[in-house]
Amino acid sequence: MGVTKEQVEASLTSKLNPVHLEVIDTSGGCGASFAVEIVSEEFEGKRLLERHRIVNAALEEEMKEIHALSIKKAQTPQQWKPTSQDSATITPTTDA
Repeated sequence: MGVTKEQVEASLTSKLNPVHLEVIDTSGGCGASFAVEIVSEEFEGKRLLERHRIVNAALEEEMKEIHALSIKKAQTPQQWKPTSQDSATITPTTDA
């Protein structure tokens, strides 16, 4: 048996301390393929390629058995959930 979804979650959680993490086993249970959505402060100021490298490095041991890793999202908390102030500025006013 390969890597479990729980192993991937545990490694990413301990190394990247995400505010949001979703790991999906896309291999049908054999642990060879996963899709990941991760939101972490660790990505602040990093380009997308660097973020993917960080995720791959965090899963270094697991990657020996994982054949495919799809990183669907690797975002900072600010990118993932815009602050209420941001959305307030977008809301149109109804002044006549």
